[in-house]
Order: sequence, then structure tokens, then C-alpha cells
Amino acid sequence: MKTILPIAICTVLILGVLTVNERRNDTAGSASAEEDPKLGERIYQENCAACHGDKGDGKGPEAHRFKIKPRDFTAGIYKFRSTPSGSLPLDQDIFRTVTRGVRGTSMLAQLQLSEQQRWAVVHHLKTFSKRFKEEKPGRTVAAPPAPSPNGKLVAVGKSKYEEAGCAQCHGANGKGDAPSAKDLKDDWGNPISPADLTLKPFKSGSDPEDLYRTLTTGLSGTPMPSYDDAFSPKKRWALVSYILSIATHERPRGMMGLVGEEVDGMRIDMRAAMAGKMGGRGMMGGGGGMMNKDMKDMMKDQRK
Repeated sequence: MKTILPIAICTVLILGVLTVNERRNDTAGSASAEEDPKLGERIYQENCAACHGDKGDGKGPEAHRFKIKPRDFTAGIYKFRSTPSGSLPLDQDIFRTVTRGVRGTSMLAQLQLSEQQRWAVVHHLKTFSKRFKEEKPGRTVAAPPAPSPNGKLVAVGKSKYEEAGCAQCHGANGKGDAPSAKDLKDDWGNPISPADLTLKPFKSGSDPEDLYRTLTTGLSGTPMPSYDDAFSPKKRWALVSYILSIATHERPRGMMGLVGEEVDGMRIDMRAAMAGKMGGRGMMGGGGGMMNKDMKDMMKDQRK
């Protein structure tokens, strides 16, 4: 119980700061981390390799436990980006994912790591794929201001949902239950399920801007395409409004309020913590992070 209680408190705090402001100026942290490549390698081995593998190929010793497979970094393909479909992500995109995690998956928010440590991990992840040496990320996809939600906008969005063929994967009612859904696979041949759009939180975030970004960039490595060319920004915002209008339920929550495979990710951390392996993966990892942070700083992040 002495071990479980701090973990529970830590989990609540982490879920509370998932909206941490990644838009602040992180240039200093990035530059400092890049100067010390061994730091990124060490932090990766302690916190990431159990799932993503020593070689970054997504074949870590814990990977078999998950339905949603850990990312294979060797191909340089990233789902969550602010760059066009097929493009490399910006460093800030990778940093955002490391910081916030991916909701519903075993990829937990890595707020136990300091900012410098997270940037060090970002730079280390890029060493797994030669694409980062041979290519540059595409232009940043900017989201114009979101329009005020209204019934007309939702109606337009519903028509675009049908026009774009979203129902072929996500189903007529957005529940991810279309007949073709069971046959979908990602670029590595793993079965992949379309999101149930009626449930929050979404993997990439449930803010309107998060959804707009996903519709604009697509999710590389998955069947989810980009609608940057197909729909104007106005129509993409209408589609966002429609999706938010049907996202009326919360995902079932397990222990400590976690959703989906976050529970499995936490179990791995709890086993590591109880075994005294506090340098292990996830939110209970080492690095002088979450467990040692000043509570006032935590609450300050939570309010951002």
C-alpha cells in the first residue's frame, strides 16, 4: 500500500496536466539536450525501451502485451504531427507526444522526465531513422481560428463526414463499427481499429485544434488519410464541429481513472516500482522527475 498510494497520487496529477502548454519556448531545453546525446540514450533505455525496443523497432519485451502496438521509430513514420501527410514531424511534434502521451494507449505522459530529458529523448528517437538525416519536415500546418459552434456548421460537417467516406471505417454513427473496420491494418501489418468518435478522449487530444490537425495531416502509417486537399479549412472545421457533436460519452475508466491500454502501461510501471526498478519506463521512471517535483510547479502546469 505504501507503494501504490504514491503511484495513485502521481497518476491523478499526470492526467491533470495532460493539457500542459507545449507551445512555450523550448529552444533552450532542446539545444541543451542535443549537446548531450548520451543523455537521450540513457533516458530512452530506462523509460522507453521496454515497449519500443532497444533498437527502436517497437519490439520491446513488453510490446506483446498490447493490442495497440508501440511505435516502430526506424521507419521515421509518426502519426501525430503538425506537418503534411507523409512528412517527417517537427521536433516540437515529437516533444508534444512524449510529454502528453497518447490517450487510450500504453504510451503514458512522460512528465516524470524534466524538459531537458524529454528533449534528449526526442533527439535520440531521431537517430533510429535515416530519414532525419536525408529529409526535412514539411511546412507547418496552421489552423485558422475555430468558428463558433452552431447547428448549421454541425449539419455541414455531417454532410462532409458522409462525402469523405468516413463512415466506411468509423461507421454511420461514428462508433468505429463499419463492416470493413475489422480488416484494417497499419503499415506494419498490425490490425488497427478506427476510433470510436463518440467517445472521449481522442488519442491525439480532444481539443478542436487537435482534431483539426488530425484531419489536416492524417495519421501516417494508418489508413487515416489527410483531408488537406479534399476540404477547405472551413469545411474541415465543420467536420470537427460534427465530430465534437457526437463525442458525447467518456471512455470507460479503469484503475485510477485510466482509459484503454493506459491501464496496461501503468501496470508495467507499478511492477517496476514495486520491484524497486524506479529507472524503468513510463510515469514511474527515474530522472528526478514527477516524484521529486515541487507540488507548486505541478499545480502551475495544471492551470495552463
